[in-house]
Amino acid sequence: MSDYMFMLESHLSTEQFEVVGQVQALAAQANLNLFLTGGAMRDVLGGFPVRDLDFTVEGNALKLAKAAQQKHGATILSTDELRKSVEMLFPHGVTVELAMARQERFPKSGGKPQVTPATIHEDLRSRDFTVNAVALSLNRASLGLPIDPTNGVGDIERKELRAIHNYSFYDDPARMLRLIRFKVRLNFVIDERTRLQYENAREAEMLTRISAESLGAELRHIANEPAAGDLIQALADEKLIELYSPALAGPKLNQPMFAKLQKARQLVPFGIDVRMNAMPLFLNVLLEKLNAKERSALIKAAALTSRDVNGWQKLEGAATKLERDLKSPKLQKPSLLYQALIKAPTEQVLYLLLHSTQRIVQDRIRNYFQKYLPLSLEITDEVVSATGVARGSPKFQRTKDEMILTRLDARPKKPAPEPEPPPPPPMSSFARGPGSRPAR
Repeated sequence: MSDYMFMLESHLSTEQFEVVGQVQALAAQANLNLFLTGGAMRDVLGGFPVRDLDFTVEGNALKLAKAAQQKHGATILSTDELRKSVEMLFPHGVTVELAMARQERFPKSGGKPQVTPATIHEDLRSRDFTVNAVALSLNRASLGLPIDPTNGVGDIERKELRAIHNYSFYDDPARMLRLIRFKVRLNFVIDERTRLQYENAREAEMLTRISAESLGAELRHIANEPAAGDLIQALADEKLIELYSPALAGPKLNQPMFAKLQKARQLVPFGIDVRMNAMPLFLNVLLEKLNAKERSALIKAAALTSRDVNGWQKLEGAATKLERDLKSPKLQKPSLLYQALIKAPTEQVLYLLLHSTQRIVQDRIRNYFQKYLPLSLEITDEVVSATGVARGSPKFQRTKDEMILTRLDARPKKPAPEPEPPPPPPMSSFARGPGSRPAR
């Protein structure tokens, strides 16, 4: 095993590494060259948590996605026909992007690119920033071989963001928003040449050429950022938040609530499969201080979909119903509270953390995040396998769920009391010090 494969195995979760093996086997069966790329490689090399697995294939990525759907029960979330890429959700909450190796040429700034199939080297050289242009071969003949044509590994080590092309921000002006997003998320600095390219593109009014669809896509990425509050402030400092609404340039930017949202999201333990659509909750905070006209203008400016808008509009009502359930005296046992909240969409739970005035609801949600979810992690697949239940069988998940509930309701063992030290011996007259007299 190469050093890079060892790094990969030790950095990914058990479920993520299992998905790597599954996709690797499917690609080998289809005789396709497969590579781990993009944010996944950047985060592994930079020591960051890997949120999504990004695969690039020299060939038909859509066909490979369908094979994963049939054989491993993966769900196709969305498909980009232009770029021949697919977003997928594997069991245990592992999110994956499968994309065709491609080159993109932009006939017009901010317009749709012309996409053509390419080799992995050509693909990497046409990306946005060097830190996103590193690949790891998952092919048998070159397993574990890193491919780094733009020295992205060096930039990750220096914690530096560098654009690959001189005209990167002219080809796709939305990359200016992406640059600030990566700066905040990774806490990297922008190298001087890239900063100059960024300023030149702004002076050339490239921001006006960002399409509504690109603004919407970037807004969804922003919504998924755990540090969305810090990112919103950075966008405001760069005067980029105004692209969505001029009203957000002033006091209508709901920064105190964004800070509260960021703090609430930090309660969610990383690596747990919690269902969460971040966009409705993010929009709830973003739009809270805007009037109806300003909200409509923002929705249009970012070409938000009916799914985005409906999710935002229905969030408060759904969370209110959940709040009523959480006040029930029937949820005294930890297992019952855990079952009620593990089934609830996480955006509703976090909404209540932001808005509920019920102390019992706040306390129960915090106990869920800070006590019960971490306790549930103690029941691993290995622990369940030790009971003799075959992994992957229908009984396996049921047994795991039962063990988690039993563990939650088990009373913690009280530590044994320490024995009291024996009393000191009585002091003799010889131990009373000079000049002392025995008591009468």
